[in-house]
Amino acid sequence: MKIILFGLAGNEELTANLANDLEAEIGETTIRQFPDGETYVRILSEVKNKCVVLVATLHQPDEKLLPIYFLSQTAKSLGAKCTCLVAPYLAYMRQDKVFNAGEGVTSNYFGKLISSFADSLITVDPHLHRRESLTEIYNIPSELVHAANAISNWIKENIENPVLVGPDSESEQWVSKVANNAGAPFIVLEKTRRGDRDVKVSIPKVDDYKNHTPVLVDDIISTAHTMIETVNHLKNTGLKPPVCIGVHAVFAGNAYEDLQKAGARVITCNTIPHESNQIDLSSLLASTIKKTMKHD
Repeated sequence: MKIILFGLAGNEELTANLANDLEAEIGETTIRQFPDGETYVRILSEVKNKCVVLVATLHQPDEKLLPIYFLSQTAKSLGAKCTCLVAPYLAYMRQDKVFNAGEGVTSNYFGKLISSFADSLITVDPHLHRRESLTEIYNIPSELVHAANAISNWIKENIENPVLVGPDSESEQWVSKVANNAGAPFIVLEKTRRGDRDVKVSIPKVDDYKNHTPVLVDDIISTAHTMIETVNHLKNTGLKPPVCIGVHAVFAGNAYEDLQKAGARVITCNTIPHESNQIDLSSLLASTIKKTMKHD
């Protein structure tokens, strides 16, 4: 089946990489605002009997949702065989239960909305905190791309003598996987709580890693508070300046600058366009698109 890609604003570089890997064309659209704020959408390329792939990472999602919806519906009205949403960063995964009376479970609502106009979904390491899989939220076929191997490869190629560091016991599973793939040791910070505001943090066997470069890895860097706290603990032990790696460069407010000021080198995957992007996942996404198209 012929594939045609449409990249929303901000996704041009990733879309071009995907088109190159897939040997597919990039479609042309006109998307603009009417004076009253409504969205105008026009597809200028032929989409009949083709699979339309919409490339739109979904940080700051509210302003992006209507253009994606309109593009998908317009493509189908013009005879597109199917529409696939490639959202490297998937929004609305946080509110997955009712924490306080009267709240909406917005992850479910968002999933129903996307499932109503896209025929399939591809994303990278979604934040499945209290869910086993995306099938609990989305009722369309979904494929996950995992960044762990790409991160491990980047560490092997760019960091001499690394040691992976987990900020707490919850991070051990993720950190150990990246470390094992990179052929590197890993440690997890140990926290001893003496009271509500008295927490002592220690690094096990710190003397064994004086000649290593600490590497912190997390799926989402948002406020960066945990990473900054961990960086400060590492500095106090006399270890080398750390490298902080995140899959998704959310960076709320001044998080990126604050993390750099703490003394860390910051590296991210290209799921959200950012100056820290150095780990390219486009080939993994392209191969997943190929696999998804075989099923459609």
